[in-house]
Amino acid sequence: MTHILAIDQGTTSSRAILFSADLKIVATAQEEFAQHFPDSGWVEHDLEDIWATVARTCREVVETAGIDAGDISAIGITNQRETTAVWDRRTGAPVHRAIVWQDRRTAAFCREMAAHEAEVTARTGLLMDPYFSGTKLRWILENVDGARADAEAGHLLFGTIDSYLIWRLTRGRAHVTDATNACRTMLYNIHAGAWDDHVCGLLDVPMGMLPEVRDCASEFGTTDLLGPEIPILGVAGDQQAATIGQACFEPGMMKSTYGTGCFALLNTGEAPVASTNRLLTTVAYQLDGVPTYALEGSIFIAGAVVQWLRDGLGIIGSAAETQALAEAADPAQRLYLVPAFTGLGAPHWDPDARGAIFGLTRGSGPAEFARAALESVGYQTRDLLDAMRADMGGLGDTVLRVDGGMSASDWSMQFLSDILGAPVDRPEVLETTALGAAWLAGMRAGVCPDMDGFAEDWALERRFEPEMAEADREDRYAGWSDAVGRTLTR
Repeated sequence: MTHILAIDQGTTSSRAILFSADLKIVATAQEEFAQHFPDSGWVEHDLEDIWATVARTCREVVETAGIDAGDISAIGITNQRETTAVWDRRTGAPVHRAIVWQDRRTAAFCREMAAHEAEVTARTGLLMDPYFSGTKLRWILENVDGARADAEAGHLLFGTIDSYLIWRLTRGRAHVTDATNACRTMLYNIHAGAWDDHVCGLLDVPMGMLPEVRDCASEFGTTDLLGPEIPILGVAGDQQAATIGQACFEPGMMKSTYGTGCFALLNTGEAPVASTNRLLTTVAYQLDGVPTYALEGSIFIAGAVVQWLRDGLGIIGSAAETQALAEAADPAQRLYLVPAFTGLGAPHWDPDARGAIFGLTRGSGPAEFARAALESVGYQTRDLLDAMRADMGGLGDTVLRVDGGMSASDWSMQFLSDILGAPVDRPEVLETTALGAAWLAGMRAGVCPDMDGFAEDWALERRFEPEMAEADREDRYAGWSDAVGRTLTR
């Protein structure tokens, strides 16, 4: 058995990536699925769509590679985090569409619970925000006919997308998750390493619905999806999987992933750091029963702002066009686009903020909009890095490792380095999320190197160094900070 299959279940598509034992990509399959927006600020996924696209891409990637399923040593899973699934253990049928991490329907409830935020944060490392799974789960129990009664009778199960996929892959034999997904639910005590009965009580969540929590590299069951039984040996939420794939194993190492949103994680070692700047304290990974912690900053809109240029404004036909437009933009114009389409994440945490653009002139056109959109991602990352520096009392000579679709844009990465005033390293392998899941599974299966060997194999494709003058950098960032301040509702 010489291959590892990584399932990368994301916000807009499902992918299957087949790796060789030396963690080289052999084949890839991808399929998008529908996004549902039943009300303002609501985002849902059909769980059957997710399952169907995962199953089809897994079969397709094996066929494309021309291998036998018996050649696969193990499966690793990485997934969109916080997205909330509830299904009936008796039938496997979902009781409601999955409520996606971007969904803001529980914002009013979170405001009502504001007095409890300090105790929730102390236990879970998270803030009282609609982003996390706990209030989404409560909404389903309160709003789906019969759901609470069925849950209290032990008939319903809750899980993040990894749990739901494992349930389907194992034909209902395993209701499990890993520590990195559990810690994003707002129901998990990151210090005790267990579900928190006090927080579950605050949210009125029956603890019998919750999956068993395991290490990131562990036994998660076996699946016959491809014919022979194949073990599922690695699981991590997408941002933690990218942290692993970027080999950020030492305290002080930092990565930022640019997908639909942007998520920056800073490894803080075996001791959790409580943020005073409204960052999240989270589990970066857990191996051999020992958690490694991180500070995380979450930006809700990164690559999605480019999708908006394409699908909302219609000024581009593909994401690749933004670089040429940005380069052609009038340098005398300084537009600030605050992409608060679904509120603002860290460090502001304002679910009611909405997008705005400042600095428009009669000469502003598609090029200036494209540049402002790309720059917004760099500015938001600077917000996160400044908050991390404050929490850590400085970070020394910070180097940011980047990945995700947007990191392929040289223009965007150069601006990122300029506005951060720090080097930005882009690896040879940009599929770091799937790579992290594959390494977890392959390492557990004994076919991939240990942590030290894996870290040694990390390879740099290009380093971007700051070229912008410090005075210009700070002037531009001050303009951004002013623009954000004008959009905040809190």
